[in-house]
Amino acid sequence: MGQYVFKLPDVGEGTAEAEIAAWHVSVGDTVTEDQHLVDIMTDKAVVEIPSPVAGRIVALHGAAGEMRAVGGALIEFEVEGAGNAKPAPAKPAEADATSAPVVAKAPVPKPVEAKPAPIAPAPVAREAAKPAFATREAGDKPLASPAVRKRAWDLGIELQFVPGTGPAGRIGHDDLDGFIAAGGSTAKLAGPARDVKREGVEEIKIIGLRRKIAEKMQEAKRRIPHFSYIEEIDVTALEELRQHLNATKKADRPKLTILPFLMRAMTRVLPDYPQINARFDDDAGVVHRHAGVHMGIATQTPTGLVVTVVAHAEALDVWQSATEVARLAAAARDGKATREEMSGSTITITSLGAMGGLASTPVINRPEVAIVGVNKMIDRPMVRDGQIVVRKMMNLSASFDHRIVDGWDAAEFIQRVRALLEQPATLFMD
Repeated sequence: MGQYVFKLPDVGEGTAEAEIAAWHVSVGDTVTEDQHLVDIMTDKAVVEIPSPVAGRIVALHGAAGEMRAVGGALIEFEVEGAGNAKPAPAKPAEADATSAPVVAKAPVPKPVEAKPAPIAPAPVAREAAKPAFATREAGDKPLASPAVRKRAWDLGIELQFVPGTGPAGRIGHDDLDGFIAAGGSTAKLAGPARDVKREGVEEIKIIGLRRKIAEKMQEAKRRIPHFSYIEEIDVTALEELRQHLNATKKADRPKLTILPFLMRAMTRVLPDYPQINARFDDDAGVVHRHAGVHMGIATQTPTGLVVTVVAHAEALDVWQSATEVARLAAAARDGKATREEMSGSTITITSLGAMGGLASTPVINRPEVAIVGVNKMIDRPMVRDGQIVVRKMMNLSASFDHRIVDGWDAAEFIQRVRALLEQPATLFMD
């Protein structure tokens, strides 16, 4: 048997280090080649790192949330053959030992040897057909990786009641499987009783994508003097057109939402406001005005908010825009979006869908200088030609970098977008 040391590969141009977002294996696991080992967080995306070899894991370097240098040791394997690492020289105290290599590796199998002890009560639990309970005090935080916590949440399992067979009682995927097999409930426990004091504080380390989002939001608010402009839009005619197109569309076409129409309106107006379709390098004091509109679409994923990019949105019709938005959203939610699909946006649209509220103050996606937020569409009584009628109304909430965009230009830009959306036929006219 040999030892194979897997070093953190270069996961992006210019990346000197990256964060460990989540481990999907543990020491003692036997893995196959190309098996998913760990998620690495870069500035733009979460990258899944596969195993370069088949073997048994003997060491993991770094915990979730820690930064690791590119080229540094990440995982050590025990593999068939010679491997790629020379065995460490024996220490002087071990020079006369007849089985020095065995002694050096003795700590590795401990997690495997420790498993039988907590499994012993399992037959009793199965015979009683009741959930197994972890041997930890109430209020103690169960140890588990982010991947295990997410799976437990999806299954509706409270980790507090799952026995952990890993080091220090750490809960793994096998423990979840054993808990379910032993009769553990897959339904969330009843909520806390009313009128009863609740104690305890849950400590959650901000790591991975959530940490990156926090850093970017903080930097954007610290460096950009935001100002917001909110305008209401009568989308009655637009909604009639959208519903008609969806009802008569071909089977291979995607369902249209408001976003493709807003994208088209913005791409029609932005050439007259080049200072809004721009990126500001405030360190160099240079504004880069872009001819092409690379539309950022803020997308909610299970791990947090990310911005995917529809490149050259000005060259797409509403059907093509809808297709691309749907494709990128699916890739982002599955963690499959590439760096190129999450880089280079020149202006961003953000939407909370049906929960959009009446208004919002979106944070600019630095180094862009503008972001447009879509709020909830509601029926409201409006006065038209002296009569009170019910119309479908929706607010656009936009934020701008006041260093680059003047208030008058921002308001005029939104007003022209509004005019196109309120008369949707004009979206398709030269």
